[in-house]
Formats: sequence, structure tokens, C-alpha cells
Amino acid sequence: MLIGLTCLGTGLALAVGRQLLSQRAAALDPTTPAAELERLRHVSADPERRREAALLLSARPETPPARQVLLLRGQGWGRDPLAAVALKRSAEAAAAAGQAPLAEALWGELLEHFPQQPASADALYALGRDRPPLRQRLLRRFPAHPAALAAALEQGAAVHLARWGPRWPGAEPLLRQACAAEGPRPSPAERSQLAAGLAQLGDGAAAVACLRGTRGSAPLELSLGKALLKGEAPAQGDARLLALARRLPASPEALEATALLSQQQDPAALARLAQLPPSLQDSAPVQARLALERRRPWRGVLQRWPRDPASWDLQWELARAAALKGQWGEVSTLLAALRPDQLPAPLAARQLFWQGLAAENQGDRAGAERFWRQVLPLAPGGYYGWRARVRLGELEERDPRDPQATAAGPGAAAGARELPWQPLASGDPLLDRLWRLDLPLEAWELWRTRRGGRPPEGPGQLLLEGRLRTGIGDDWTGLGQLDQAALRLPAGSCRVQWQREQQLHPRRYGSAFAQAAAQAGLDPNLLFGVARQESRFTAGVSSAVGAVGLLQLMPATAAEVAGEPQSLEALKQPERNTALGARYLRQLLDQWQGAPFLAVASYNAGPGAVAGWLGAGRPDPRREPELWTEAIPYPETRLYTKKVLGNAWSYSLPEEPGC
Repeated sequence: MLIGLTCLGTGLALAVGRQLLSQRAAALDPTTPAAELERLRHVSADPERRREAALLLSARPETPPARQVLLLRGQGWGRDPLAAVALKRSAEAAAAAGQAPLAEALWGELLEHFPQQPASADALYALGRDRPPLRQRLLRRFPAHPAALAAALEQGAAVHLARWGPRWPGAEPLLRQACAAEGPRPSPAERSQLAAGLAQLGDGAAAVACLRGTRGSAPLELSLGKALLKGEAPAQGDARLLALARRLPASPEALEATALLSQQQDPAALARLAQLPPSLQDSAPVQARLALERRRPWRGVLQRWPRDPASWDLQWELARAAALKGQWGEVSTLLAALRPDQLPAPLAARQLFWQGLAAENQGDRAGAERFWRQVLPLAPGGYYGWRARVRLGELEERDPRDPQATAAGPGAAAGARELPWQPLASGDPLLDRLWRLDLPLEAWELWRTRRGGRPPEGPGQLLLEGRLRTGIGDDWTGLGQLDQAALRLPAGSCRVQWQREQQLHPRRYGSAFAQAAAQAGLDPNLLFGVARQESRFTAGVSSAVGAVGLLQLMPATAAEVAGEPQSLEALKQPERNTALGARYLRQLLDQWQGAPFLAVASYNAGPGAVAGWLGAGRPDPRREPELWTEAIPYPETRLYTKKVLGNAWSYSLPEEPGC
């Protein structure tokens, strides 16, 4: 009994001690030095901490596969989901190191002990190469997992891809082929699924053809309307959205369709709105559109729907029009109609900046400065944070060709560094833990499996999925989602706003950008800013008009800058594209004597168009650059100029500003 009590007491003491140690010890993450991780892997009294150290070491890009195998040996113990991840990573490393028998054994162990964990999807895929039943089990058990989508592509399972991952590389041709099939297959239900997939891909015409005259569900009809609006058949999109709104006026899809119809600018737009059911005519989007057309008082709309995006757009468009007419008192009245805390942070920053400009133009410099100082914690980076600092006299306007901006100072240092690691803070312990252990792919697979491939719901999920996607290198989709989230999330503290600004501005291909900027004599942050807006750092992307690569160069422009024709393959190479893009941007800056507003607008619209926006009766781009930008007649160029220059300012900041 004495021996038993002693052993029990010792065991309890060890357990309590380990718990206290784990509570006091700092959490391991990608910022933990490698030497510290090596030490903990060997000497920590906590086996979970030893496993975390091994996973972090194995995740470092410089760790070769054979070393990963050694680091993760024996880490698949226990029932913790992290054990499944360790087995998966071990099997992948063994396969990469040419240790096929070990890899197969590890896959089998993973599948046996963790059949329901997302990591087992990779085991089913790997072991199912010669065993088709395992592939079928993969499609049934983990339908939205990337491994299942890869298997579906190999099997030609178009309906599975349409439902769970139409954007998976290579899925689109399969969906088209399946829709064109004759005979009893696919069934009407399968055709609806295929049409929904094609609509997600933006091909509304092909989706409608796939339905063969049948009407889809409300979500499908909404997707079809959106795709047709963005494609070559906007009239069909309008008709489809109107029919949906009239058929199901109480549905959430009908309200979204109404918002889309309210944004159309063709001559028949108001006539379509008049055909909506009364409940939808009395909605924020319709009433805001009527107020914009001066058919309703604007004040009533803002008072009734202060937190609706339609009200935000109405307020800004009316204020912008008044500013361009020099009606600064009207600008102040309009912008005071909504409180900043009723707006997302970027829109609140815009409102406060222009309230400051209106105050200054009415002779109230002290009031203007009060407004501009309120901008800084809301927008520590970005366009309005930059312009507020300039207006406050805290920052000098600088020529992007200035040697101090291109060869020294924080901007040059910023050009080559990546973002600091930040916690995911999703509220999901396992998701946050995978992210903390530098396992973004496993975190993404867990998220996608749990969501079943459904799109994000609300700004919080947009923010989370955007970060997960950028974590695995899908900047095209991920940064787009982060942009959408920023325009809907409520304002946080200055520190939170700065973290969001960093998440929006990763630095990819740093050495290529630094070299291209140095050769062209250009601020690298401006080059980063252009690429962030043009391609979201997606080197292989091509636009509908034929622009290619990181800086979206037209082949003719690239040939002119290079002095010889450039192949599409060459323009998709980051080093070549950034070099030519930097030279072209430098040419535009030289043409406009270093004026960044004019050069950036020219990059988007062409220098000929920009030349037409200068002269008598127009704002001076050097004295009133903000007003000149708002006078640009092309909405795309207007937004583009502000985004690029705001990006450049964010990239130039080496550390948390103004908080």
C-alpha cells in the first residue's frame, strides 16, 4: 500500500508539474528559433511540446525530406489529431525521400488509427492508386478535401467536382464535357449541379445551356444572374435576377438580386426596379438608388438604413459629386449624416478624410486637422492614412525616382522582407494550433473539410478563409477575400487595423522586385503596390484583354519596352515580368516628371487618356491630387489609382505606425 501510494503521489506530482510547465512556457510558433526547437525536442518534459518542436522543425523549408523523417519518427502516438498530422507529414517525407515501403506503412497506420481525421484523406489517395475502392471511400468520406478533388479529376467525376470544387484546376473542361453529353446521363439534378459549377466559374451562358431550359433553385438562379451580368449577356442576367426577385420576394437571394439590379447603370435599370414587389421596392438598395437619382430624399435613406452598404455608397457618391462642384458645405452635411462607427474602417477613414478636406476648404484648418488625426488609427496604412499624414504635414510628397526612396531608408528594406507571422485567432483550437505549428496546408484542409466546400459566410469567415488561402499560396482568391472582408468588418483598435493591413499586403518574389526596382531606379514599394492590385502576385494569370503576369503587361507594351517581342511564357516568369514592368513604370514617371498619381493612372488607363484629364476647369493633380483622382471619369482607374498608391504606402511602413 505504501509503495502504491508513493507511486500514485509521484505520478500526480509529475502530471501537475507538467501542466504547470506547459502553462508557463511560451507557446511554440514559427518565430521560435531553430536552436530552441532542437533543445526542446530533446529535453522537454512534456511529450506534446516535443512533438510540436519536431513538427515546427520539419515544416521549415530548408529541412530535407530525409531529415523530416527522422524528426517525426515516433510522433504519431496518442489520439490527439496532431498525431494524425504527424503521421501524414512523415509519410509524405518518406515518399519524397524515396523510402516507399516506409511511406506505405505510415499511410496504413494513419488510416487504421485515424480514419475520420482529414489527414486520412491523403492516406486514401496515396493507397488508392492501385485500389479503386479506397478512392471511392475517399470521395464519400472527405468529398471537399483537396485529395478527393484530385481523385475526382483523375476519374473524370465531373458532378463531384461541380458540387465540391468547380474551381479545382482542370475541372472546367470536365464540367463542359459532361454538360454536352447526350442521352440519359447526366440527370436533371446532375445538370443543375453542373450548371451551378459553371456559374461559379463565371460562365453564365454555358451554365444556362447546361440546364436545357429548366429553372433552378433560388441559389442557382442567383449564381446564374451574377455570372450573366459579369459576362457577355448582362440583359439576360438582369432578366433572371428580376424573375427570381418576383418569384421568391421573401428569400435572401431575392434581396441580393435586388441589390445587384439597383447597381445597374443602363437606361432600363429604373424601369426594372419598378417591376419589383413592393416589399423589395421598399428596401435599402432600391431607395438608395432612387435617392441617387434625386427621386427620393437622401437623408431619409441614411437615417433608416445607416448600416446598409447601399447607404454607404449613396452617401459617398453624393459627397463626391458635391466635392467636384466645390460645394464644400454640402460635402460636410452629407458626410456628417452617418457616424464613423456605423461604417467599416476603410469607409470611416474615407469619410473623415473628406470631412477634413471640406473643413479646410471652408477655412477651418484646426477642424480639418482634428478630422485627419481621427483617420490615423482607423487607417494606419492605406491610401487615406497616407493622405492624412501628408495633409497634416507629417510626411513630404516624394518622387518615387528619388534615390533616398529607392536605395536607402525603410522603404528599401521593406522591399525584401516578408510579413511577420501572426496568430490565426479563429476561435477553433485545432485550427489555431495547426496554424501556430506552421502547418497552413493542414489547417486549410481541416477548414475545407468542415465547411464542405461552402463559400464563406460573412466578413469574419471571409477574413479567416482569406488568410488560410494566402497561407497556402493561393493569393489570387485569398487576397480577394481579404479585400472583401476589409470593406465589411467593423473597425478594431489601431493595432488590429495594422494587422489587417499587413495581412492585405504580403511581399512575394521579394528578390525579383528588389532587383527590378533597383535597375529601373524606382521605389520597390510602388512596384509592389502595382503588382498587388494588378495580379495579387499570381504570376501565371492573364486578363480578358491579354495582359500577362505579375504586373499585367500587354505583350505589345512588353515588346516596346524590351525592344523585341516577348513570349507569353517569358512574361509569366516573375523576374522577366517585374523587370519589364519596372522599366515601363519608370518611363511613365519620367513622362510625368515623377508625379505618382499621373504615372499610376497612366499605367491603368494609358498616358493618352490621362493627358485628356488635365487642363483648365479640372483639379490640379499636384496641388489637389485627391480631388483630381475623384474627377477621373473611369471608375476603374479612379479606384485603381487610390489602391496602388495606398498599397505602396502600406509596403513602405517598416513597423506599426501611429498607434
